[in-house]
Amino acid sequence: MNGFWQWMERVSNLAGFASFAIGLPLVVATYYQAYRARQAAQAALRPPILSENCVEFVLADGTWINLVPLDSFHTLPAPGTVVLLPGDAMGEGAGVYRVEALEYIYASEGPNAQQPRQAKLTKAVAQVSHVLEPLELESDR
Repeated sequence: MNGFWQWMERVSNLAGFASFAIGLPLVVATYYQAYRARQAAQAALRPPILSENCVEFVLADGTWINLVPLDSFHTLPAPGTVVLLPGDAMGEGAGVYRVEALEYIYASEGPNAQQPRQAKLTKAVAQVSHVLEPLELESDR
């Protein structure tokens, strides 16, 4: 009978070790998957900014002309600056424009900010007007 209890003690020790060896990685993997799912859910709830990290050129009537990435600028155009914009592939919107006003949109830097309330430039909107009136094509008449 004494040998039976020694055998049961060894089986119990092996079962404890096996459950620890299998259970710990399982718990860590489950926690990691829950963490990733929570990050994905938070990202889905955050509204996307369509023209993020860009300068958007817009006419006074709200007509959108062009988007230019912020990192392609050495300096942002100031009010009064004349710019030549390519427009779309059909040639509409292409022309010479004067920047009338420039609006800046900032977003919080996030959890890895170096200072409290640190912000980053997310988008700029340049309101422009025609320097030269666009040419009217014969097909438009």
